[in-house]
Amino acid sequence: MRLLLTAAVLAASLAAASAAEIEAPGPQGPLRGLLAGPAGADAPVVLMIPGSGTSDRDGNQLPGIRAATLRLLAEGLAARGIASARVDKRGLHGSSEAVPDPEDVTLAAYADDAHAWIKVLRARTGAPCVWILGHSEGGLVALKTASTRPEGICGLVLAATPGRPLGALLREQFRANLPESPLRQPTLDALETLLSALEAGQPADLSNVNPQLAGIFRPSVQPYVIDLLAHDPAKMIAATDLPVLILQGTTDLQVTMADAEALAAARPDARLVRLDGVNHMFKSAPAERTANLEAYANPDLPLADGVLEAIAGMVLDDPGTTSRRSPVQ
Repeated sequence: MRLLLTAAVLAASLAAASAAEIEAPGPQGPLRGLLAGPAGADAPVVLMIPGSGTSDRDGNQLPGIRAATLRLLAEGLAARGIASARVDKRGLHGSSEAVPDPEDVTLAAYADDAHAWIKVLRARTGAPCVWILGHSEGGLVALKTASTRPEGICGLVLAATPGRPLGALLREQFRANLPESPLRQPTLDALETLLSALEAGQPADLSNVNPQLAGIFRPSVQPYVIDLLAHDPAKMIAATDLPVLILQGTTDLQVTMADAEALAAARPDARLVRLDGVNHMFKSAPAERTANLEAYANPDLPLADGVLEAIAGMVLDDPGTTSRRSPVQ
């Protein structure tokens, strides 16, 4: 066991040492990321799409989220012979020159960026196709990318990805996480009013809304929220016949097994992996909220058992990849 662990650590270290900055064309400037892992056309390649907000290529959203989930995934996959590209979203971090306003975006625009990355990665590595791993909201980007233009995509890994329309998920999250207080019901009522307007494609009135709620649904992000609310993940996954792995932890406070099961119901041939005692960051964590959230801030906490094994098993063992290979366009 010690020998195997040492070999895995060495392989991850070599992959990190050989990691190279890469660029893809963005709307007004370059998109940037990091390509790591084994080189050569025989090595599978995984494009990692980070989650919501200001999440960076490592899966962090400072100051609170430092779990480094995507970095740990990249290191673990490299040790298993799989290359990966983890990238910064348009307008943020290394991709800050791509657009002036990172909040002026749509799911289709993110999908365009993913297609740009796929083209670059296939040309750079010689890989005939690229897997897309989307974490949380990044899973919706993966679904949008595949459902609109599947060429050059090997398959999808949907990690803690919503399986129901965003409105249903937000209502559930607020009900579950708002503590009992005199403000609870007024806040839920205000949320319902806001979401009803946005689901109808209309701007939401933030007057007389508590500051925290107003900050979440600020005017600058409302067009993107309207766009997200109009998408149904179950319909998107049903629109693609690519291989799909659905990864879901049972102690995830943000996305639940109900989401994973909704995705699986829409694509019965998808591979669903349930990870007991695993949270949204794919770390081992209890269901109790305070202890669960502590894992969000701990990059030294390893990924939970079974996470890397499930992804590597899908990427390395999928028998249908060759049938989806096409020349680099």
